[in-house]
Amino acid sequence: MATMADVARAAGVSVATVSHVLNATRPVLPGTRQAVLDAVDALGYTPNTLARSLVTSRTRSIGLAVSAISNPYFTEILQGVEAAALAAGYSLLIADPHDDPAHERKVVQLLHERRVDGMIVAPSADPRGLVAYVGRHSVPTVFLDRVVQVESAAPEQALAQAATGPALFDQVCAENAGPTARLVGHLAELGHRRIGLVAGSPGLSTTSERIAGYRQALTAAGLTHDEDLVVSGNSESAGAERATAALLSLPSPPTALVTANNAMTIGALRALRGLGLSVPDDLALCCFDDFAWADLFSPRLTAIAQPSRELGAEAVRVLLDRLATPDRPARTVRLPCAFVHRTSCGCPEDRDGAEGPRPAEPGRQTAPTPHSPLPEKGTVS
Repeated sequence: MATMADVARAAGVSVATVSHVLNATRPVLPGTRQAVLDAVDALGYTPNTLARSLVTSRTRSIGLAVSAISNPYFTEILQGVEAAALAAGYSLLIADPHDDPAHERKVVQLLHERRVDGMIVAPSADPRGLVAYVGRHSVPTVFLDRVVQVESAAPEQALAQAATGPALFDQVCAENAGPTARLVGHLAELGHRRIGLVAGSPGLSTTSERIAGYRQALTAAGLTHDEDLVVSGNSESAGAERATAALLSLPSPPTALVTANNAMTIGALRALRGLGLSVPDDLALCCFDDFAWADLFSPRLTAIAQPSRELGAEAVRVLLDRLATPDRPARTVRLPCAFVHRTSCGCPEDRDGAEGPRPAEPGRQTAPTPHSPLPEKGTVS
């Protein structure tokens, strides 16, 4: 097996120069760099990452812990993380904490024991064990998709304040309240006065923020808040199917429905089919989370599209910034979403497609249309 010394002899340079080329630790003249790369290729040299990690205390690996990897939303996030990590020369170790706090704590410890340089974690509804572990061991960590603040002993109260309170760790997520309000406001503009919400799992910041957006839109439209119209689908299909059936059994059921993630959209549609109801003739439907086959449904689904891959790539960028500058202040990066206007909301076919952005709310970014490029960075708080 070829060694670094063999590469140095073949290229006519020092071992230190080979190291600088392979590790990008110092600029090297283009001709010299190419000679080293040619020698590496000719000799079939493979760097000994284990030996390098013993010297540098770095493994150039990132731990990724996200639940429901089979969910298309998290699958696209994973693709964004993987592409950005690979481009930066990092490998990826992946684990599924199953949204269970105890299992989450074990998964994070296992990744840490594999000596990953840092972690990207989509936290559960009760992340106190996770936060305690990474804090105690000073593990560079980026929380992804869901924001966390655990200064309070009551996690639900802390999570509800997470959007405005100071960040304890670096965090990357999408906007939630504004885009949800956009869906509800659109339904109100179409004349709906009883708009239901199938919300996600209690305790998640995404759930509390989307409920907040729902309520903001009702207030803005002058509509009454009826708590019976907000039900939990527990962020999964079966739960949403039961929740939708419960909503439609009310004495005064909703005429329009917002589902708070893609799995719950499937559950809601299943419930409607079981009841013999059609969208949008019997019930208008808008959903948070666009997905690849959303425009294949009949009618096609009006949705909020999250920048899934960009969220994953941004989490890697933020983590690498943390590794390069460990003492930098913690930050929360929020990326904008896009409103994808189709026909499940009840709009006629000739309005199908993406609407242009509306005027931004004060202090908020205007979301791009689905066909416009996403920004490299989101708002930073």
